[in-house]
Amino acid sequence: MLDTPLAGGRPAGLIALLCAALVSGCAAVGPDYAQPQLPVPAGWTAAADQHPADAAVLATWWRQFDDPVLDRLIADALAANPGLAEARARLREARARRGAAGAQLAPSVDASLSGSTATGSSQTGSGATRELYRAGFDASWELDVFGGLRRGVEAAQAEMEASVESLRDTRLSLAAEVALNYIDLRTAEERLAIAEASIAARSENHEIIHWRQQAGLVSELDLAQATTDLASTRAALPLLRAAAVEAKNRLAVLLGRNPGELEDRLAAGDRVVLLGRAAAVGIPADTLRQRPDVRAAERRLAAETARLGEAEAARYPSFRLSGTLGLEALELDALTDSGADTRSLVGGITAPIFNAGRIAANIDIQDARLEQARQAYRATVLTALEEVENALTAVAETRARRARLTEATTAAQTTLQIAQHRYQSGLADFLSVLDAQRTQLSLDEQLAGSSGELARARIRLYKALGGGWSPAADLLSAKEPQ
Repeated sequence: MLDTPLAGGRPAGLIALLCAALVSGCAAVGPDYAQPQLPVPAGWTAAADQHPADAAVLATWWRQFDDPVLDRLIADALAANPGLAEARARLREARARRGAAGAQLAPSVDASLSGSTATGSSQTGSGATRELYRAGFDASWELDVFGGLRRGVEAAQAEMEASVESLRDTRLSLAAEVALNYIDLRTAEERLAIAEASIAARSENHEIIHWRQQAGLVSELDLAQATTDLASTRAALPLLRAAAVEAKNRLAVLLGRNPGELEDRLAAGDRVVLLGRAAAVGIPADTLRQRPDVRAAERRLAAETARLGEAEAARYPSFRLSGTLGLEALELDALTDSGADTRSLVGGITAPIFNAGRIAANIDIQDARLEQARQAYRATVLTALEEVENALTAVAETRARRARLTEATTAAQTTLQIAQHRYQSGLADFLSVLDAQRTQLSLDEQLAGSSGELARARIRLYKALGGGWSPAADLLSAKEPQ
């Protein structure tokens, strides 16, 4: 390191001017970031409504279910979920790191005040006591000639932007998770209601058959078959109740509550409401711009690109200016005298000569991290396209399945009525009635389940499209705007 002390104003001014010229004239080393252009299909393979989607509908897609309970649950989750609060804290950290990185470009100034007293040895000196008082300001500035500090600021800025997108992704996933569990709850409740109604009908049939068996009108086999059917139907109730309780507890945790605290709010539930139509999905390029996980991956790629330049800057000399302006006197009262002032200005240059390959290794490390970020971005894009295609297919196929189940359920009701009439007329045995009852119960439950499946498929489609956040949202506020 070479240190050059300077006194007076003109040489220091010339050196400062020279350094400023160096800073303004040197570009930052390392690659400049350019967003990669990945091949994206022009449209979706699955049949879809591909005109541009309404941004307002995407931002609050859950309102399409027209369910005030669901709206309130998502609003409370966005305000109190611990995972979302953690993501906000990470964003605050990233913003603070960005500020700290930017501060390194500016000079630093410190104030100091000190006093000392020393008594010499009477054997080796005069034995006198000497006092010394100092007060002043110390300033230092590292000149970013080769752009290492600027690349660090670029990296911190990109990481902060990635944290913003990660927070949005957490918000998106949270809204979808609340909606999915709410649909699971309502589906379980609907299936439970179907099972209870079926049990009530079977119990009535069991009593009638029991009376007829005592009267000798039917055999013991009919009674045994009716008893078996009733017991097997009742056996399904505990599983359905458990599914409903699990969904309620999961919703409570998502809202930052203890399990069991949402019983009153969820007691009065409606049937699963199906959306009138699926979301307008737009084109793939629009979806990639909307999805926060893709945006976050792209920002991390930008950060790693800047860090490669930061690592390469370590190969080059660093320039530093430091100076002191202060007062020095042998007595405290004398600090205010005109002759007590001191000043110094030092310019230093430090250049790496031998470091056993440490700098080259750090560059290789960062180059590998850059490649990892590039491939992670590519994988995120491909996953986003896959999720939308799968969601579109699931919506279309689930809708078709539900239509067929509706037809089958209607036919099963007719079959059961015919079987009961034939049994009562003595034209068929009771086994045909049991088969018709089992078929109807199975189809009723499948139809109820298909309503939940279709609602879940549409929720996953909105999630895959990147819906559930708004660019205007205050991402650091305690509560998200609804």
